[in-house]
Amino acid sequence: MLKNIEGQHVPQVTFPIRENDQWKHITSDEIFKGKTVVVFSLPGAFTPTCSSTHLPRYNELASVFKQNGVDEIVCLSVNDTFVMNAWAQYQEAQNITLLPDGNGEFTDGMGMLVDKNDLGFGKRSWRYSMLVKDGVIDKMFIEPEKPGDPFEVSDADTMLEYINPSQIKPEPVTIISKIGCPFCEKAKALLTEKGLAYEELVLGQQASLTSLKALSGRETVPQVFIGGKHIGGSDDLAEYFA
Repeated sequence: MLKNIEGQHVPQVTFPIRENDQWKHITSDEIFKGKTVVVFSLPGAFTPTCSSTHLPRYNELASVFKQNGVDEIVCLSVNDTFVMNAWAQYQEAQNITLLPDGNGEFTDGMGMLVDKNDLGFGKRSWRYSMLVKDGVIDKMFIEPEKPGDPFEVSDADTMLEYINPSQIKPEPVTIISKIGCPFCEKAKALLTEKGLAYEELVLGQQASLTSLKALSGRETVPQVFIGGKHIGGSDDLAEYFA
């Protein structure tokens, strides 16, 4: 039985991490003391739900959490630091601190260390999230104890709803761009000025001319989409905000 331990202090653990090709040790106090921190813990880096939904949505809403008094968002998994560093780079998760609990000590202290032997994972973390204030657990969202890997309550939207029920969530933004395009830089600067996080698809890398024409009906860049709606180029974007 997984227990909700709201009101208790987080486990006191030292995390060995690899940073700039050097070993570094970070303690629980360094992460949590005097700060408001959102933690979401998951079974493993590079796994499907974790990579497609759990981590990306927290990364997308990081600026909104910050506006609501959250100092840091931590993604924790029972993986080693090399795996977590590679996953952070792969996910472009620049707004999230990925914390390797390689020995499972923090997860065990939380009472969330479970057997995933059926998947060949060994001991891993059950999926959960929590809001921690100055090292004390204020709120926990623990996934129901069902077979498999349930993902119902530890998501970013549920946590944000708890922190601020009236918060309006930003709409998803995508920009199709090209390297060296001044109009693309203008559009990206305008999105940043308006406080909007965006996904960038670069022609020749994540996007092709065919996909550009299929999605926007145009052959020029940038092309901006907000909330599923095609806005257009940089001038169209400026007019949209005006």
